[in-house]
Parts: sequence; C-alpha cells; structure tokens
Amino acid sequence: TMTSKALRPLPDKHRGLTDPEARVRQRHLALLTSPRQRHLIEARSRAIQAVRERLLERGYLEVETPILQPVHGGANARPFRTHINAYDLDLYLRIAPELYLKRLVVGGLDRVFEIGRNFRNEGADSTHNPEFTMLEAYEAYGDYETMKTVIKDLVVASAQAALGTTVVRGTVNGVEHEVDLALPWRTVSVCDAVSHGLGEHVTSSTPLPVLRTYGERLGLRVDPAWGWGTLVQELYEHLAESSTVEPTFFSDFPAQTSPLTRPHRSDPVLAERWDLIVFGSEVGTAYSELVDPVIQRERLTAQSLAAASGDPEAMELDEAFLEALEQGMAPSGGMGLGIDRLVMMLTGSSIRETIAFPLVRPSR
Repeated sequence: TMTSKALRPLPDKHRGLTDPEARVRQRHLALLTSPRQRHLIEARSRAIQAVRERLLERGYLEVETPILQPVHGGANARPFRTHINAYDLDLYLRIAPELYLKRLVVGGLDRVFEIGRNFRNEGADSTHNPEFTMLEAYEAYGDYETMKTVIKDLVVASAQAALGTTVVRGTVNGVEHEVDLALPWRTVSVCDAVSHGLGEHVTSSTPLPVLRTYGERLGLRVDPAWGWGTLVQELYEHLAESSTVEPTFFSDFPAQTSPLTRPHRSDPVLAERWDLIVFGSEVGTAYSELVDPVIQRERLTAQSLAAASGDPEAMELDEAFLEALEQGMAPSGGMGLGIDRLVMMLTGSSIRETIAFPLVRPSR
C-alpha cells in the first residue's frame, strides 16, 4: 500500500551519500542511507537518558533556567544578542546556566542539574558548534573532589547505555587508542603536566619571566600582557591537553584564569578546578565553587571592566547573582559535562555527526 508520495529518488543504494557536506545539509537522506548515522543519533539519546537517570538516582533535582538572559555570565565567551520588543530590552542567548543554578542552591535546592542548550558566537569546526548541549550540576557541601566521582559515574553509565561496553576507541596525533573507561582515572596537577612537558620544574612560585622564556622556547606567541596564570594555562594546553589519551583530571588551575572558582585551600595562587581530558579533548570541568560574596564581587567587577574596555568574551557584572550570593551559599561542588563532546568521545565521531542538525555555512 502506498502511504505517501516520494517525488525525489533516493541516492545510489550502493554508494549512498558520498559528499560529506550533503550528509550534513540533507540529514534525512543521511539517516535513510546510513545505519551509522542512525546509530549516532540513537547513541546520543541513550547517553543523555543514562546521564539524567544517574543524576536522579543520586538525589539531584532537574531544573530549567532562562535561555534569554539580560546579562551574559557564567563563562568567558562571545554571546549572541537579541531584543525583546515588549520591554524594548537587549538580551543574550545564554552562554552558560551557571549563575542561575547557583541562585537555586542559595534558595535551598542542594542538588540541582540542567541539561540544555548553550549558545556561543565563536565559529564552528569539527569540535565546536555555535549551539551545543551541556549538563551542569551543583551539589551543596561537595567540592571538586566530589564531582570526580559524579562525572565518572555519568560517563561510565552513558558508555554502557550507548555502546553496551565501557571500552572506547579514539585517535590522538594520528594513532588509534583503546581505553576502558571503567578503569581508574588519573589526576595530574597542571603544574606537574607543564613540568613533564617542558622537562623543567614548574610550580606556583616559578617567576613569570622564566615562564615567558619557556613559552618562547616552544614557539608560543607570548603576549606581554599575560600574567602568570594565563601563561601557565597556555603552556598546559600546548604541552599536555592535545596529547592525553586516557581519562585524566588535570587539576589545580591558576586562580587568575578561574574567576568563579574557590582558591585552593593550600595555595591561593591556584584554584580548586579540574578539566577532564580524554583522547586529547576536554569533556568536562568542575570547581569547588567560589561562595565568598566579597571575593566574587571583586572578580566579576574586574571582568566587567574588561567587558567595558572592549573584550567581547569577558563576563558582565550580574548584580542579581551577587545579591543572591550575599544571602549565603553553601560550599558546593559544580560540574559541567559537554554532551556533544561526550558522544564524540564514545563514538569516535565529529560534532557535526553527533548533532542531528549542526549549523553549517550557507550553500552557494
């Protein structure tokens, strides 16, 4: 029985869609002709369901926060702008839900999470899409160590749900590797990672001129305006991040580059923050959250001054968030997990394959 009209023929049944651009622009044809494309969409769905179920089992409450925001905050990123005619007010598409979720923690919701879209006006490539899906979760009376346990639980559960195994494969520097996500994950401090990559001993007390010498030796374009923290992070990204294969928590970042993070309890030059790197790519990050309202106001004020001076990625001053923080926020651990990056890592695919409809350049 004919159920509907098909006015266009399908692609060649043997070759399918051979043009990579056509596979992205004509998603319906890619799904019709490629079992792999359907598998990726299904794997993404199962991974998200597993993340949600594990958080609910841990006692987290799923919430929703605004996508249209009067202040762009929660991350350093270039926002998309829009306008609401009813209030004659400029708004932003959110770059992160962080500051709203923290206000819920202030309000007594001790474990909250949101899985939703964020928007950053920063271009598109094989690992970035202007709109992307993130999980953010906050746990009162947790810290960045607590969130290590949480994210590993989520990643292992999503691998089992999406693939039926915890063994995944990925390519780093042209070499394919196999990793069992269920095995223990390493923790390496950022200073130790830089030391290992340089073959020099780097600590939080290493002088800035010495770091500049190391950067120039590596061929980095060292900006004279960079402080100690920015330069250490640049060295880390150059030396350690892209070559890391197994799941690794790179921990204790410079406080200078972590404005929403609590200072390290034993070294105020550092912050209680980690980034999770797998197959050379960041999958998630976590903090011991900065809950001191005085220090947080100082840091966000500095950010807002940078925004006023023309830095499009600097956070604006969110007075509503600061007023809530002045009410008193419990010490908390916060964690972000890139859902697109998670699916990419599990399936060995690009971001354009893991998103059903990625944003692409207009066809001519």
